[in-house]
This record gives sequence, structure tokens and C-alpha cells, in this order.
Amino acid sequence: MSLMETTIKANRVLSTVEKLREDFPILKTTVHGKPLVYLDNAATSQRPSQVLAAYCFFCQSHNANVHRGIHTLGEQATDRYEAARRKVAAFIGAPSEKTVVFTRGTTESINLVAYGYARKFLKPGDAVVLTPMEHHANLVPWQIVATTMGANLRFWPMTPEGTLDMSAASDLLQPPVKIVALTHVSNVLGTINPVKEIARRAHAIGAKMLVDGAQAVPHIPVNVADIGCDFYAFSAHKMCGPTGVGALWGREELLDEMDPFMTGGEMIREVWLDHATWNELPYKFEPGTPPIAEAVSMGAAVDYLNHVGMDWLQEHDRQLVNYAMNQLLAEDGVKIFGPQDGRGALISFNVEGVHPHDLATLLDRDGIAVRAGHHCAQPLMRWLGVPATARASFYLYNLPEEIDQLMEGIRRAKEVFAYAR
Repeated sequence: MSLMETTIKANRVLSTVEKLREDFPILKTTVHGKPLVYLDNAATSQRPSQVLAAYCFFCQSHNANVHRGIHTLGEQATDRYEAARRKVAAFIGAPSEKTVVFTRGTTESINLVAYGYARKFLKPGDAVVLTPMEHHANLVPWQIVATTMGANLRFWPMTPEGTLDMSAASDLLQPPVKIVALTHVSNVLGTINPVKEIARRAHAIGAKMLVDGAQAVPHIPVNVADIGCDFYAFSAHKMCGPTGVGALWGREELLDEMDPFMTGGEMIREVWLDHATWNELPYKFEPGTPPIAEAVSMGAAVDYLNHVGMDWLQEHDRQLVNYAMNQLLAEDGVKIFGPQDGRGALISFNVEGVHPHDLATLLDRDGIAVRAGHHCAQPLMRWLGVPATARASFYLYNLPEEIDQLMEGIRRAKEVFAYAR
């Protein structure tokens, strides 16, 4: 591609982003008198007017419980709730909507598998393979299950660049490994793991594989059938949707075999005084009153992302990350963690002489929101040899100028702490 073609393409992307930004009311707010620069999308994304309107419209016009009433509002609510499930299923390439379970988010989805599947099928001496880059939500449940069931945890070695050492796969993925659980995209390193290849290797030894897709589904096209995993977990609030709702996709035969994680309400088929039977999929795993308005809004978020186009979004993320990487790498005293190429839409970094919390506080005074801390990945922080990092994470409404503002804020922080010394 020539320089002129590259420039034209970049201008078109910027024009699109400017139009998309009009959909997000919060981007018009100010923080400490400065325009908001929101670079904490890996923690939670902002919501467009279309998603906010879908939530309000449901509450104003169709609010009722689902699956239980035969009155008009109950039927309307059920129709919209199940329509959202179909949208989510199609978005991730699920072969059937009944294999998509609405949960409170990625954390609950992983716990559902750990307690409903692993506790039922793991035996003493079996092994679960994890990676050092896992979010606590995909680590602690497996620690508890392994302790309870007498199983062992194994951890995938990593390269100095922060990627999985695939040369260790043959030795690592051997019986008695029964489960492999790993993140699709690291929330600290930005590493995009080769989940399709790992799923193939896991199945070759008869193991099942769970993928934490919290940082992947919002940013890249995901097709669970193509990946070949057995379970896939993600949240709505990182993909322009509301908090308090997410989904677990699982292979139908495995969901059939699993035990419920929680009981009561809609997950029941019949109840006697001394026993009960379970409902069909996916309701077997949706006890009580589900997050109905939130699920409907998640469906609206899927509509929005489909309108934007996931291929476009992935390319936009790539351009932003490359621009930010070049800026940060050129800045004295800045250390970046994770691979330099082929990463997700986030960058963790530290500034020499400035604690990440102090940096985030100073940036906030300029209206710039970044995350600072261990990012719910304390074992990874120890592997990196740092107590915490700063993290800038990008999404469809971010602009290169906002990265420029981030760099200006970093330079001001360096000056402040140089003066303080």
C-alpha cells in the first residue's frame, strides 16, 4: 500500500471514529475541567446511546419477569430476552442458542464450569493446566477445585516477551491433564494466545478447554466453533453493554452432563419434597430471575458492534496500539510489558521513578483515565518483577490525539517527580 493510500485509509478511519463518538454521551463530559480521555476500556467500556435507549425502552414498555407469565408483558419480555440470546449466539458463532447461558459475567461463567463440570468429573491425581497470565477469576476457582478434588495445577511456561512457550506444549499436555483453562487475550500483557492450536492439542489427549474471552470478544471476531474450545466465557460490560450480565458458551453435550451451580426458580423442571429434576438447556443454569433488562441491552450492544463491524474494529484497535507503542517506546524511562507485535488493544507500562498509582492520579487531573495496579493478576506481577503497572486500553471511540494527550501527561509526571527528587 502506498503512502497516499495509507493516509486516505487513516483519514477514513478517523472520520468514522468521530461519528461513532457522537453515540457516546459520556465522552462529552469533563473531569477536573478537562475533556474526558477514557483509556480504561479493558476494565469496562462505555455505552452508546443505542444501548442506553434499549435498556430504558425495555424498562418503560416491556418490564416483566420471563418464562413464567402468560400475560402480554411477560410474553414480550420473554421474546426480547430470548432474542438477545440468539444475537449473542450468532455473534460468537455458537451452533445453537441453547448453548449460550446468561450469567453475571465472565467470573460467574468460569465458576459455573469449575463447580458444575470440574467438581463432577475431576478425580484425585488429575491435572488442570493454566497460565501465569490469568486473571484471578480464571485462577482462584481452579485452585479451590483442585484442592477439593485432589487434583494438581500445572502452569504453561512463558517466554521473556510475555507469550506462551509453545515448545513446552508436548511435555505439558500429557495425561493426567483433564482441563486446560486460559485467557484468549491477556488483560495485562495484551498477548493474544493461540487458542485454536491449544484446543487441538488439548483434545488430542482427551482434555477439555475453557477460554476466558473477556478481552477478546469486544475487540476481535470470535467463532467458538472455529476455535474448537469446549467452553467460552465473556462479559457484556467490556463490549458496549451493561454491567451485571455476560455469557457462557459450552458444548451441548458437556452442558447436559454438568451439574447446576446454583438452584431455584427457572432452572427447575419438577420438584418433590425430597428431590427435584432440572430444566432443559440453557435454563438449567439460569436460576431465579435473570438480568432481563441487562441481557436485552447486551443484545443491543451486539447489534451496535455488528453495525460498526468487527473487522473494522480490529483494524482500528491495531492502528491505535501501534501508534501508542511507537510513542511509548520512543519515550525515555518508559518500560512496556508484553509483546511488541500482534497484541490486543491495551498496553501495560511503567515510568521510571513514578509509581503507577501516582501516574494514574496525575493523569486523572488532566482528565485521562488509565488503570493502575495489579489488574487482578498478582502472580503475573510477580513474574514481571513489579508490584503494579499502569495500563492504557483502547476501544472503538478512541483517537490518536488521545494518545498524544497521554504522552503529554506522562512527560508532565516525569517532570513533577524529577523535581520532587
